[in-house]
Amino acid sequence: MIKITDKQNCCGCTACVQSCPVHCLEMREDKEGFLYPEADDSKCIECGLCEQVCPFLNESVPRSPQKVFAAKSKDDYVRLHSSSGGVFSLLAGKVIEEGGVVFGVKFDECWQPVFTYVESMDQLAPLRGSKYVQAIVGTAFSEARAFLRQGRKVLFSGTSCQIAALKRFLRQEYDNLITVDVVCHGVPSPLVWRQYLQEIRKSDRREDRGKNTVLSSSKEIPVITGISFRDKKLGWKKYSFVVRGKSAEGRQNTVLLSAMHRINPFMQAFLSNMILRDSCYNCKVKSGKSCSDVTIADYWGVSKFHPEMDDDKGTSLVLAYTIKGLDVVSTILQNCEYVESDYKYGLYANPCIERSVKVPKYRSEFWKEFSIIGIDAITPIYNRLQPNIIKKTYLYLRHMIKRMLIILHIIK
Repeated sequence: MIKITDKQNCCGCTACVQSCPVHCLEMREDKEGFLYPEADDSKCIECGLCEQVCPFLNESVPRSPQKVFAAKSKDDYVRLHSSSGGVFSLLAGKVIEEGGVVFGVKFDECWQPVFTYVESMDQLAPLRGSKYVQAIVGTAFSEARAFLRQGRKVLFSGTSCQIAALKRFLRQEYDNLITVDVVCHGVPSPLVWRQYLQEIRKSDRREDRGKNTVLSSSKEIPVITGISFRDKKLGWKKYSFVVRGKSAEGRQNTVLLSAMHRINPFMQAFLSNMILRDSCYNCKVKSGKSCSDVTIADYWGVSKFHPEMDDDKGTSLVLAYTIKGLDVVSTILQNCEYVESDYKYGLYANPCIERSVKVPKYRSEFWKEFSIIGIDAITPIYNRLQPNIIKKTYLYLRHMIKRMLIILHIIK
């Protein structure tokens, strides 16, 4: 039976829960808002399936991609509403055209990220875009297996640990399965996200809201109608966190909150690694170990290596690891502007392809403060994490020296 004694060894994928033949495992939330499996010992039959499907207990070997591309969809609307270059939408569209099913993450009615599947193009939009909160997997693995056994083509997208978990859960290869993982530096706390949403709804907190608001009186509580973690109105590199909504009385939609990612409290907590799951500091599925067919990411650094591909609307880094992955990527290239790239170029500004982030200095202190004052704990802790002018100068010089050594092919 699976026992979580060190939280760094559980990514919350739910493969163990979905595999248990007697349903003796259940996901329970800890004090940081993350889900972990707990067992009912009286029901366990000691079959060992839960341990066999765990991607952290059964670590795979690193892989290198067969081909690397910088790509962006020719459809500007799709690209505007995607986090990077719109490649996921093209891959998903291809599978749907062939009568297949696409699994991904959308927001539920409470604005919590959850796994779902779609079977038509008009259902695809909610799956676009990043959701920087750990998604609830639910029964997605079991549902995907059912479609695969019916002979339907399935595209399953998720973080690397979720793809690794799906592969372990299935326990066999399926020719009709295409797996796509996204480069992830870590998943933030659902608890912090829930509390932040509550703060957004409070009419007396307006410090980072947009100037336009639907609230005509301080007593109105807005209804959220849309959330974008990566709004591109100011560009791909200067993306904003945007919340749209309307008054409780149903007046016209407008912007409730709009702030660049560097000044939005939730994004500060996320990007400083303050509110990530423990396993994200010790991720065991990087370097291609998720066994995905394709990996996609923002091609940060594309302006240095392929400046012709950078119009600040978003460019995707595409890593094709398998023959199946390369085949499906090849079928969408006609709908992209693209160039073949090099793995070391993609890795240059995307170190999380291979390396986990470090535990930030004041993480424990943040959670103590959060338990007392909630969201207001973010900004003071975040400010303490920011480097002083001497450290900023050192980091900049180190970055520039490394950049020159890579360009001169002195280091990889």
